[in-house]
Amino acid sequence: MHSSIAFASTSNMLHRSCCQATKRTLSGAHHASRIVAASHRTITSTPRLATPVPNRSASDAALFSLNRSVRSTAPAATRTLATIADTQEHRPSPLDTDIEAMRDSPDDLILKPGEEIPGFEVNNATSEMLGRPIYLDMQATTPIDPRVLDAMMPFMTNQFGNPHSRTHAYGWETEKAVEDARVQVASLIGANPKDIIFTSGATETNNMSIKGVARFYGRSGKKHIITTQTEHKCVLDSCRVLQDEGFDVTYLPVKQNGLVDLELLEKSIRPDTCLISIMTINNEIGTIQPIKEIGAIAKKHKGVFFHTDAAQAFGKIPLNVDEMGVDLMSISAHKIYGPKGIGAAYVRRRPRVRLEPIMTGGGQERGLRSGTVPAPLAVGFGEACRIAKEDMKFDHEHVKRLSDRLYNKLTSACTDIVRNGDVAGYPGCLNLSFAYIEGESLLMALKDIALSSGSACTSASLEPSYVLRALGSAEDMAHSSIRFGLGRFTTEAEVDFVAEKMVQIVRRLRDLSPLYEMVQEGIDISKIDWSQH
Repeated sequence: MHSSIAFASTSNMLHRSCCQATKRTLSGAHHASRIVAASHRTITSTPRLATPVPNRSASDAALFSLNRSVRSTAPAATRTLATIADTQEHRPSPLDTDIEAMRDSPDDLILKPGEEIPGFEVNNATSEMLGRPIYLDMQATTPIDPRVLDAMMPFMTNQFGNPHSRTHAYGWETEKAVEDARVQVASLIGANPKDIIFTSGATETNNMSIKGVARFYGRSGKKHIITTQTEHKCVLDSCRVLQDEGFDVTYLPVKQNGLVDLELLEKSIRPDTCLISIMTINNEIGTIQPIKEIGAIAKKHKGVFFHTDAAQAFGKIPLNVDEMGVDLMSISAHKIYGPKGIGAAYVRRRPRVRLEPIMTGGGQERGLRSGTVPAPLAVGFGEACRIAKEDMKFDHEHVKRLSDRLYNKLTSACTDIVRNGDVAGYPGCLNLSFAYIEGESLLMALKDIALSSGSACTSASLEPSYVLRALGSAEDMAHSSIRFGLGRFTTEAEVDFVAEKMVQIVRRLRDLSPLYEMVQEGIDISKIDWSQH
């Protein structure tokens, strides 16, 4: 059953990327035809690898698999290679013969796991390949949209120029593509394209923004920074580094729903405050901070800049840097179905925000982030922004419907489930604590579902989530939390499967829990002095 759901999920993901755009009257026939073509090409390449010929080596099998993948998913690359092939004599190889022989036998195109194929886990009892887990960890990363991949491919093949090469056509064409992408990124947050600085992602941008502002304005004695206890780890670590350099950092507590106390924030501003850094949507609990109100508070105090980590909000909720009073913003492509390895910093120019750059060199990106901009990633980022802007309303309604469906199914079948964060937060980030159960035990039991118990950047730690502890959650409840990340390509069938599986596992683990047994017998375990046992 699970394998069929996993395969259906992949097909549904690609089918939805086609159907969403074709159903919109604003997208146009030409745009719809591009998506249909991209979806069709990717569907044909959905994991259907060739069965190795008996005497073929593992490397030959891998080459054969790669050959099929490139032909089906890279239309631009195929056209380029085909152009080269037309000028050369074609010499048939055993690989070509195998392809032609297998084209007429669809059943042979399913890869059977064997010891000679690396990378597959073999079940010796059944000798069947297990399906891919259902993916519900969209806060960690998102699958690349087929339309994004299609836009990137030309710049990974024949349009490979350096966008900073100003003396020939190869550089000119990639420079234009990068600048077009910059415009698409800026349009998603209502910014001027000149204010967008391409980086490797939100972590680099957070470091660049916080350390850059602090070090530049710290020279004039402004050495105070305000942030919250629930920020992403890279923000907190950047602040700790600055503390070692002599800066003073105020870590504001949050309310039980994760929201910052605006009155306390304003009282914390001092004459030497240079920066306020508060994230837009929390990556663990989905709480949406009142960014517009925070921006207004910052603007009351001359010389106080406002930075927000919007990695989880960008492309998912409407953002406008001018309306929100944001001076610096951190964003990332792979959170919105774009490629990994690229993000951007919004750095306001009017009035100008000064940064001390972390990376120096060729002076690219206004001198704030030297290094060659990866054109394929930038183009993919821009296309992901274009799609996000066009599909935002539809995606939000889809995610909200699935989130409510999952929550209602779980809470109607199981008791003692606590929702962490603000109920009015982003619905695609559903964080639940299951009392009397260890979160790690739940995750271990859910091998066929990809979930997490918190941030991907802190998943190696066995400590309870510092975000949940900041909300006032008890340690046992913080340990029992699970984050469900829903997105554009999540289906109702997947949600139903996950809900059913979760109910089964929760009931089974609670049957094994002595604490749950005591509660069922009416014992108040909060009054037990465990030191005596």
